[in-house]
Amino acid sequence: MATSSSSAPCFTLVAEDPASDSLASLQTADLRAALEKGTDELKLDTLRRIIVATLNGQPQPALLMPIIQFVLPSKSKQIKKLLHFYWEICPKLDENGKLKQEMILVCNAIRNDLQHPNEYIRGATLRFLQKIREPELLEPLVPTCRACLEHRHSYVRKNAVMAIFQIYKNFEYLIPDAPELIQTFMAAESDTTSIRNAFTMLQAVAPSRAVEYFLSIYDQVANLDEMMQLSVIELIRKKAPSAAEGSLKARYIKCIFELLNSGSHSVKYEAAATLTTLTQNPAAVKAAASCLVQLVLSEPSNNVKMIVLSRVAALHQKHEHVLDDLVTDLLRVLASPDMDVRKKALAIAMDMVNGRNVDDVVGFLKKELARTTDPSFDKATEYRQLLIQTIHTCAIRHSEVASSVVHVLMDFLGDASNASAVDVVAFVREVVEKFPDLRQGIVAKLLDTFGEIKSGKVFRGAMWIVGEYAGSVEEVRQAMQQVRKVIGEVPILASEQRLLDQAEQDAAAEADQVNGDSALVQKPTATSTTRVLADGTYATETVFSSSSATAAASLEAVKAAAKPPLRALILGGDFYTATVLAATLTKLVMRFKELVGAGEARAVNELRAECMLIMTSIIRVGQSHFASVPIDEDAQERIMSCLQALAELDNASAGSDRARVVEEIFLRDTQAAYAKMVEHEEKKALEKKKREDKAQAVQADDLIQFRQLAKKQPGADAADEYETDLTKATGATDAAKDDFVSKLQRVVQLTGFSDPVYAEAYVHVQGFDILLDVLIVNQTLETLQNLTCEFATLGDLRLLERPVPYTLGPQSFQSVKATIKVSSTETGVIFGNIFYDGAHTTDSHCVVLNDIHIDILDYITPAYCNEGQFRSMWTEFEWENKVNVNTSIDDLRSYLQHIMSSTNMACLTPDAALEGDCGFLSANLYARSLFGEDALANLSIEKLADGTLQGHVRIRSKTQGIALSLGDRITISQKNLP
Repeated sequence: MATSSSSAPCFTLVAEDPASDSLASLQTADLRAALEKGTDELKLDTLRRIIVATLNGQPQPALLMPIIQFVLPSKSKQIKKLLHFYWEICPKLDENGKLKQEMILVCNAIRNDLQHPNEYIRGATLRFLQKIREPELLEPLVPTCRACLEHRHSYVRKNAVMAIFQIYKNFEYLIPDAPELIQTFMAAESDTTSIRNAFTMLQAVAPSRAVEYFLSIYDQVANLDEMMQLSVIELIRKKAPSAAEGSLKARYIKCIFELLNSGSHSVKYEAAATLTTLTQNPAAVKAAASCLVQLVLSEPSNNVKMIVLSRVAALHQKHEHVLDDLVTDLLRVLASPDMDVRKKALAIAMDMVNGRNVDDVVGFLKKELARTTDPSFDKATEYRQLLIQTIHTCAIRHSEVASSVVHVLMDFLGDASNASAVDVVAFVREVVEKFPDLRQGIVAKLLDTFGEIKSGKVFRGAMWIVGEYAGSVEEVRQAMQQVRKVIGEVPILASEQRLLDQAEQDAAAEADQVNGDSALVQKPTATSTTRVLADGTYATETVFSSSSATAAASLEAVKAAAKPPLRALILGGDFYTATVLAATLTKLVMRFKELVGAGEARAVNELRAECMLIMTSIIRVGQSHFASVPIDEDAQERIMSCLQALAELDNASAGSDRARVVEEIFLRDTQAAYAKMVEHEEKKALEKKKREDKAQAVQADDLIQFRQLAKKQPGADAADEYETDLTKATGATDAAKDDFVSKLQRVVQLTGFSDPVYAEAYVHVQGFDILLDVLIVNQTLETLQNLTCEFATLGDLRLLERPVPYTLGPQSFQSVKATIKVSSTETGVIFGNIFYDGAHTTDSHCVVLNDIHIDILDYITPAYCNEGQFRSMWTEFEWENKVNVNTSIDDLRSYLQHIMSSTNMACLTPDAALEGDCGFLSANLYARSLFGEDALANLSIEKLADGTLQGHVRIRSKTQGIALSLGDRITISQKNLP
């Protein structure tokens, strides 16, 4: 039977050596001469080039006989090895599908090699026979292969077993008694590799005989070598679900339990994975998980650690509370220096924490946190931040440990790492909101650490906490005392000017001492300019200034002098922190007035005057040359509004509605807004957990399987986990979800209906591959010869296959498949041509195909992150793409939903912040690609008076490709509205 092109073996494309002449430039006669008269080195080189050409689709059938005549008799081991490659790939059948006559000579040579006195030639030849699929060629060699089972050398015997395995598997009639032969062979064999190969064969062709042999060596399994133990595990995995007797299955499980203590990591992993498929007993599941955790601890490879941790996570998801007792063992994985391993381990451990082990977990994490203070600790900053976030999560979930960890974490508020300190402030803020009993102690501890804080962001969070939760007179007074310490002497401008004057005097005195004559020192100079006054008249303005160099040096010296931390931030230009200070001072004054009542008006006025002095001082110094940058308009307006609120404080007591509203905003609304945000986050986390639980839940109308009533056949009890993984890897599950309509939407027309050749392609995205199923139709009444469909790619796409020529009859069609590998989310384009010859070979034609644009949405999935992570990535990412809003949609929320559906991005802004209709909308969006690329977007739009929307979408990512691709997608979606 002729071998069809669809079933022909597919070989690897091998690039030719650019330094040598290509095969196309050499004539067949030249190659024949090289084979006939050349040396062994020349024959070796020529044969290698013929093999490469054959692999690349250029067979040389005319050279088959010269190779048999002049190369086959060679004694060179390298030539023999290359000949095995050549016999494997060369065309061995004629036009009628029968074995070529020349192959009889080849068969005789192979038989001679199978009887060669050199055991390595025998073994290599037996390995070569495993790849032969022509029964006519194999039939004369069967007796010799059987004889090789009795060879004295184990290398020959183990390859003979695999050769017989492949022959029996593909052509059972050639060796009908192979199972009995191999079983007899195993009884007398002593080589472990040969026994393992024979056992593998029996598993595939005679499982009952494999089980029989396994039972005969049952007591010796623990002492077998690694490969044999893996084969035993594979047998148990396949046979145990269909075991006819419960006692046999019990022996299987007992054997797997013993293999959990094997010295091989591979055996341990496979045994643990198999045990969880055989039984759902909690003790067995816990033993398997414990084995996996020990593997993570002992395995040096980080990749293996991640794989095993993923298996532990899957086990815990399936058996929620069974593995909780292993959390302390799992935390030992944190000794690994790799941050990805640490993150994975902590994520799994947090799901295992419960009321019984939470104290042990928190205690361990606090010890790890203390270790990060060691300067020699590797990746201390990043690891500390991870630990702080984990303790935060643990304390919020289990309130009983919040009081024990909050004070420990607050010691890191002055940490040099801004990210760690910010995480601590976020944790403290959430704790004081959710646990009112801890507020007094936390506020006192927070005030004590004010002088250690270095970051403006940390100061802002700390001051907000103090302003909202300082609930007693003593706490307000303590807060004001700490503010005085961190702000320094006020008014700020006057004190800084005094320091500058003193510095200039010291500089002048030093110059007098150096020069010896004060007359040589430059005196202040007068500069006169003409100014136009408001009434239109002219006036002369004279400015006296000292030496510019001396003044600049003195000013820089004053700026560089040591200052209290908050004062240094304000003079450094951080006026956003200054606005938070102003709001905090306003809250403290209002709360103090509320606490002491009308009887302490003098104390209230003193506190109010001091706070107003600090605010005024900030504005004045922000307008002076002492600040690194001038105060911005927004900050000044915010501080002025706080000043006005304090100035009108007495009006609230007098019954002023406006003053009462302002006081309500400062004292109640801001805290209520944060409480609502915390509630929203909890609700979102609860909804996420419900979705996960719902996805795992069994539906009410699902079939119930009764094991006692099921057919006794492999896989009848439960789906094979390995087969399920294979199905997912091949994309079969995704293909089953696609209905007919969705498939039609992916059909792309490549040519016009009036073209002589019509082509259309179905684009199927499967993981990191794009599969093109191209239908080519010959619309002419002529036969088209050498028709090839050639594709090329633009972007991070790579074509994996070489085009094959076809002959297409009149009005007939041909299906062509092409596979393209995708390596990033960058916009990719596939373009190509169809080449064909008409009735005459010189009559060549070309049809240009339409471009196929890769849809970025196939590789983008919605993702979620917290506000801190979003801001950190937004600052870090370099590439930004700004897309202006140009749409006919007139509703703000509708446009947001349209952008989210068009880009597969998730909205991070809480729904509470998007409620209402105020004429503008701002939202943060986030998505992640299959390649691990993060995509951020910020939508800022407003609704104009005429009802149209105006604004922009800013997209940021680490790479340029994804930013541009998402921008193009948004631009197209604005034009193509549903």
